[in-house]
Amino acid sequence: MIKRLLAATSIATLCLVASASAAEKVEMWVRTGVGDAFKKAVESYNSSHENQVAMTEVPFSELVQKYATSIAGGQAPDALSMDLIYNPAFAAAGQLEDLTDWAKSLPYFNSLSPSHVKLGTYEDRIYGLPLSVETSVFAWNKDLYKKAGLDPEKAPTTWDEITANAEKIRALGDDTYGFYFSGGGCGGCMIFTFTPLVWGSGADILSADSKTATLDTPEMRKAVDIYRNMVKKDLVPAGAASDNGANFLSFTNGKIGQQSLGAFAIGSLVTEHPDINFGVTLIPGATGGTSSFAGGDNFVITKGTPKIAAVKEFLEYIYSEDGQKIMAKYGSLPTRGDIADKVLAGLDPRLQVGIQAISVAKTPYTLQFNDLINSANGPWASFTNAAIYGDDVDGAFSNAQTEMQSIIDSGQ
Repeated sequence: MIKRLLAATSIATLCLVASASAAEKVEMWVRTGVGDAFKKAVESYNSSHENQVAMTEVPFSELVQKYATSIAGGQAPDALSMDLIYNPAFAAAGQLEDLTDWAKSLPYFNSLSPSHVKLGTYEDRIYGLPLSVETSVFAWNKDLYKKAGLDPEKAPTTWDEITANAEKIRALGDDTYGFYFSGGGCGGCMIFTFTPLVWGSGADILSADSKTATLDTPEMRKAVDIYRNMVKKDLVPAGAASDNGANFLSFTNGKIGQQSLGAFAIGSLVTEHPDINFGVTLIPGATGGTSSFAGGDNFVITKGTPKIAAVKEFLEYIYSEDGQKIMAKYGSLPTRGDIADKVLAGLDPRLQVGIQAISVAKTPYTLQFNDLINSANGPWASFTNAAIYGDDVDGAFSNAQTEMQSIIDSGQ
């Protein structure tokens, strides 16, 4: 999809005109729902610097297409907060500034979120750097644990333990359930919360070079069995089967004993649902280990902008201790591991689990992420729903493997 959108840009000429004044006004786009963290950081930067950042929110569902179209029309912003999964495609299309030399000159470069840097890299050159970091973690409701006779302070470490705990919580009756996930065709939800079961166990859904679908593995079979078993035992609300992500934060209703969530939910729970007593830990692998999905946004600069120096100044502010503290105060995990402890000092200690997750987190690297993973009708979303809820598990694996490989091959 992105390749098609960007095809027209090969004949377009960027008409970016430098500001006549000494102070630069950087035009930057972000996706709606970016939250207060980045907004507050922009406000702080603007109040303390001659250069200014003009932030424009674009609907999340429109941002990728609008950015591609704006590039083709010579009307692109100077910089963009881009979901890191789309970074490789735009870099491959030659639409982003090469930041390699500058990035590697930053004294804290090696402490930046590794998954974000990886997704920002194309053919050994860096075109995107981490702006906001998100990770997936496992949460449990301590009050429901206690009511079910479980130790509320003991984090589960295996899926056998999670399932057993879910059974005891479900035994509380009524509308209290032991586990929840958004499984109704929400590919983004399931890549975020379900794939860590496979990654933690040492397997993956794509080969290292992203040219081969590797969906059908013993580790994925085990992960599917874990979820199917909990569904079969009525440990998961029936509505999970049709949830397209709208109820992703069902844990906040106080009736869900356990759920894999984003670290962003920690801040939401603390500020908006203080009545829920919860714990967080790393997501266990299906057959051992732990993992997490590294999500969030990368900071990219449109190729050809004359304001690159001003844009870099702004990003360096975001990476400063002051900038990182502002981001963290309003819910974003630190992008710099070397000062994470300082940045999170005085904040909810459970945020530390989100930081721990960064070191084990992964993100699939592919130029075809949307077609493979995010599309509601794509092979990943169809597979997870059919494999967990359907009657033909082997067929679900076979169909998804074939369709994923076909999409990959068509993009070569």
